[in-house]
Amino acid sequence: MPDKDIKKTPTSAALRNAANFNENGLQQFGQWEMEKAIESFRGATNGDPDNPEYHLNLARAYARSGNYQDAMRSLGDYLRTETDERVAARYERLFSSALDTVEEALIEKMRELEMPLPQVGKGIQMWLEYRITLGRKPLQAQKPELWAAALTYAIVKINLSEISPQQIAAAYGIGERGLREKYRELVATLDLMPADFRYFTGEENPLDKLVEAAQLLEEIYGRFHES
Repeated sequence: MPDKDIKKTPTSAALRNAANFNENGLQQFGQWEMEKAIESFRGATNGDPDNPEYHLNLARAYARSGNYQDAMRSLGDYLRTETDERVAARYERLFSSALDTVEEALIEKMRELEMPLPQVGKGIQMWLEYRITLGRKPLQAQKPELWAAALTYAIVKINLSEISPQQIAAAYGIGERGLREKYRELVATLDLMPADFRYFTGEENPLDKLVEAAQLLEEIYGRFHES
């Protein structure tokens, strides 16, 4: 009888299909079609389960969807296949229950700035998503106060708060230039937007009204052009 524990090697056709699934997933991820992206990345990991990139992409899609439980599960699958020890070590730290230096600075200074606790939590969530979304790119975190300040600034901007960048820079003991540079990195990597639903903590999100207005405008135009 054949040994059930022998691992089957994916066929060439399976590998090609997995690559196609991954490519589709990347396009869908860039277009914010997260449910489709997740489905595509699942197809990629099923077709080529030993490819760490596919597991990492699936984790990124889960994180952007706010599903951190499945994101961490996918990261576990990724770590079982990653051969680059330096990158793997960075992701292994995400499973630690201890706060890292960025999180410690973030919590301390956001409290000093009297920011609401939900916003502090969103700052920690943003840092987690950033580290997952960064992928294999190196994380330069030698100055944790810079990243903590940028995260604080991003949460302030998203929640339309009145805390100025000067106040944030002063609280963290950094320059405004460094603050804005790291902030731009966060915006670009996480595709942040005003009142971003992932990190907005208010009861009424102004983006909802914009969406409703756009839908109403589309409906009005549709009726206007009806024959």
